[in-house]
Amino acid sequence: MTTTITVVSGNPRPGSRTLGVAEALARRLADALPDATVAAPIELAGFAGELFAAEHPRADEALARLAEPGLALIATPAYKGAYTGLLKAFLDLYPAGALGAVVAVPVVVAGAPAHAVTTDLHLQPVLRELGAALPVAALTVTEAQLGDPGPVIERWASRGAVDRLARLVAPAA
Repeated sequence: MTTTITVVSGNPRPGSRTLGVAEALARRLADALPDATVAAPIELAGFAGELFAAEHPRADEALARLAEPGLALIATPAYKGAYTGLLKAFLDLYPAGALGAVVAVPVVVAGAPAHAVTTDLHLQPVLRELGAALPVAALTVTEAQLGDPGPVIERWASRGAVDRLARLVAPAA
């Protein structure tokens, strides 16, 4: 059985640095987790206009993909002390408990280390309400680290995050 790693980028700009950091983490995790594959990313910027429409077929497809069992990297820049409104609008389309089959890792791009609290105070409670398991600390990359996020990802991974994720998402033998 394969573990699917799904990246969701809540950055309002397509092809953002936020997406780049989340994809780098996804590749790192795919290399470390047995039988893991990285799915095509879900970039919310691509269908932002649908989120408040009566019908939102591309958003519905993304919602269904994210809710499938696996590992989800929920990436957002920190804006004014919180995650983006775009990500909030997307997550608000789920009913409570809808992500019960998902192990989630928040990924935050912050202007400064102090903005890392964004995840703890705002994003993690929403993901928990939706039923996602949050077994490891969020990965926070500051603006100054965006040129080469590899060392930050390695420090995060070396604190036991990869081992904890492997125990939760690895297929049963």
